[in-house]
Amino acid sequence: MKITYLGVLRNSGRKEKPLELAVVRDLSSMSRFTHGSMEELQSFAATLVAARAKLNVGLRVEEEGLFVHICRTSKPICAVMITDEEYPDRVAQGVLRSLEDIFLVKYKEKDIEAAKKANSLRLPELDEYIAKYQNPENVDPIMMIQKELNESKVVLHQTIESVLERGEKIDVLVAKSEGLSSQSKMFYTQAKKQNSCCSVM
Repeated sequence: MKITYLGVLRNSGRKEKPLELAVVRDLSSMSRFTHGSMEELQSFAATLVAARAKLNVGLRVEEEGLFVHICRTSKPICAVMITDEEYPDRVAQGVLRSLEDIFLVKYKEKDIEAAKKANSLRLPELDEYIAKYQNPENVDPIMMIQKELNESKVVLHQTIESVLERGEKIDVLVAKSEGLSSQSKMFYTQAKKQNSCCSVM
């Protein structure tokens, strides 16, 4: 999962082209020789998608192998993130909404409308966000829980496998178990027969 572009663009909804007000990039995973072209391609994709963004609609668009996430909850601006395919859309939208809020607290609508040059309204939080959210598993509570569940599942599978590696068979353990009723033992045996029949087909 990788974020390569994070920015806030002016999108007043008029015919004028959106303007990148504050942008930060992380092209460290790419060759230095491609940085200029990649920056141009990112700016093109961001402004193209921002120009077509509807109010209060989160969007993810693939453009030339780039995944452009966009959030536009306020009329004069929209926040844009460009990532790889694996980056979770829910996390991207949360980051973008937060950036919009921060930007609108720092800059008033008249400042936004007065901006003439790209990257003319600094937002230091962009640097923090692009570093912090490179690995969403470390900052998103839902992804943290999912990661812990996946790790627990691996531990559980390893525990069962380690019991079987010592020469014990699960069939023998079920047959000897005093904690299982005869009905449960019979259910296990029948289920195993049915599953083995299906796996042969």
